[in-house]
Amino acid sequence: MRATAIDAGMTNAHVRASFPLRAATMGRAQHLFFAHLFLAHLFLAIVLAVSFGAPAIAEAPPPVIAPDNERFTLTPAEGGYVRLNKETGALSYCSVKDGVTACRLGAEERAAFEAEIERLRKENAALKARAEAAPGPPAARPNMAPSEEEFERALSFTERFLRRIMRLFREETSPGGAL
Repeated sequence: MRATAIDAGMTNAHVRASFPLRAATMGRAQHLFFAHLFLAHLFLAIVLAVSFGAPAIAEAPPPVIAPDNERFTLTPAEGGYVRLNKETGALSYCSVKDGVTACRLGAEERAAFEAEIERLRKENAALKARAEAAPGPPAARPNMAPSEEEFERALSFTERFLRRIMRLFREETSPGGAL
């Protein structure tokens, strides 16, 4: 009967160091069994790494430069950025040259802008025609100042009002007393 590493009182480091010697003493069947076991574990590790790691890498969204509450989203693209308008869904390609950002409109977006400009031109022309056809402001009175008679009437009213107020104050105060 052969002595094993445990029987000889060897530590784990000694056992690991003696592995090549143990492999030499193993039979061919044992050696094939351990080789197949190692390959099976290696294959399983590769399959797990590919099945769980690759989709995570492939499904990672591109970095987006914009908070959620902003109108536009910028996504890095070759030589610049792709700008997405979150309200209309329109895409534009933006490039940075000499520190200046310039965005080119897509064909669909340009056509939509040109149609909107034409609609606004027609609306502007219709409003100008309507303003020209509308009557002018009403004619103002040439002399807005009150007449001499109206002025005297207002002055008389004010004078009577003040006399009544003064009489009420005199009646309410006792003789020789203050207010």
